[in-house]
Amino acid sequence: MSRTYDTEIISVGTELLLGHVTNTDARDISELLSKIGINVKYHTVVGDNPERLERCVEIAKGRADIIITTGGLGPTCDDLTKQITAKAFGLKLVENKKEVDGLYEYITHSRHFTANNFVQAMLPEGCTVFHNNCGTAPGCAFEKEGKIVLMLPGPPKECYAMFVESALPYLKRLSDEQIVSHSVRIFGIGESAVDSIFADEMNAMTNPTMAPYAKECDCLVQVTAKAKSEEEAEAMLHPIMRHVEERMGEYVYGVDVECIEESVMQMLRKKPVTFAAAESCTGGEIAKRFTDLPGASEFFLGGMVTYTNGAKAKLLGIDPALIEEKGAVSYEVANEMAERAREILGADIGLGVTGLAGPDGDGVHEVGTVFVSMAAAENTWVRELHLGEHRTRSFIRRMAGNHAYDMMRRYLSGLDVMMK
Repeated sequence: MSRTYDTEIISVGTELLLGHVTNTDARDISELLSKIGINVKYHTVVGDNPERLERCVEIAKGRADIIITTGGLGPTCDDLTKQITAKAFGLKLVENKKEVDGLYEYITHSRHFTANNFVQAMLPEGCTVFHNNCGTAPGCAFEKEGKIVLMLPGPPKECYAMFVESALPYLKRLSDEQIVSHSVRIFGIGESAVDSIFADEMNAMTNPTMAPYAKECDCLVQVTAKAKSEEEAEAMLHPIMRHVEERMGEYVYGVDVECIEESVMQMLRKKPVTFAAAESCTGGEIAKRFTDLPGASEFFLGGMVTYTNGAKAKLLGIDPALIEEKGAVSYEVANEMAERAREILGADIGLGVTGLAGPDGDGVHEVGTVFVSMAAAENTWVRELHLGEHRTRSFIRRMAGNHAYDMMRRYLSGLDVMMK
């Protein structure tokens, strides 16, 4: 952008303060804004209280150029974001006929629509209306007193869709420059290690820029460039992207992908093989994550959750004596799980996971010990992981799943499956 905009997100909802709902709206908006070069300086969360919300808006007016609110646009008595924000900028709320007509159309498809829903069609005079394609509460944007104000609905599905469809184009028009950003996704090395590799370069860069970010079970390097045209920005980014990929080498699992299984899916489309999974401590995590992707049935033949020793013996045919001797959480049992999954379902690749996600151990291994295996025609590989006894069950399961997909990714790429 030709100027720097300080941005504040005000998330409205008592349910956020109580911890009943995770504030994914602020996370998603911040991430999307960073991709167009707008840095969010403040996150504010406030309950459904008019006095406190009014104070938050006044504070934001004093320190931010762009103010984005989420939540409080609905029809109930505690949905006051529009009223409070419009008042703070001296604007009246007026009925928007197009939104009223849309609400009437919605009535014909709903038996539970009440008259107070029409409050949602009252919007600040002169605003740009953001139609809600996923719900009934429209959003809006206006510029007043040198500030840019956007109001979006709170439900994550509605907020995200409206931001992408309406708010981003609205904000992009403020600039005569194009901002392009790409993310290099990395697994097997942490954010601090990545930062140490690129620290001197990052500190010296102004345009393009480069920054590492930690995700729950992996990390990414985001590179961003600003130019007069998208083509010029892409040309600026190309050597930086190539440099990052060369330095990170085998740890790079994809560019502009959301997760490691998406990268595996892309590879399978080019080199089609089938796979199956036998899971214990992950409880179906591997199968669930892949089948969330469109077209999964072309490559994933099926999975078995063999959570108990009896299930491992009955469904997979693993010798109970082996389980008794080595333990369910062992190299040997993980090896068998991958091989039996491959054999039983007739897949090219079999994946297996057995371990301790907690909170209790087995008297031999600490919580966080996981064996992840992959069987192919020529060999079977097993990784022994120690993910930390104080980690959450969800973290251990997700990290184990990442390792399973990383083994597949490496195998399909011709890399060392076991990781350095």
